[in-house]
Amino acid sequence: MEKRHYTKLVHEGEYVAEVDVELTDAAEGWPPYLSIEDAYRLDDVREFLRSGDIKKAARLARVYTLTPVAM
Repeated sequence: MEKRHYTKLVHEGEYVAEVDVELTDAAEGWPPYLSIEDAYRLDDVREFLRSGDIKKAARLARVYTLTPVAM
């Protein structure tokens, strides 16, 4: 098994968060795999962003505000 670091983006409303996760490549199955802890962290960040609790989301990820570009 080989593990590698990856950054997943979570987009909710006007926010986007970068969450660092670890992907595992294996010879069998459908790789790459995400650990259960990383999957729960992604879910938590999404829920915090959805509820507007940016401080809690920022403890688990890097959070950014999306600003529309006026043309």
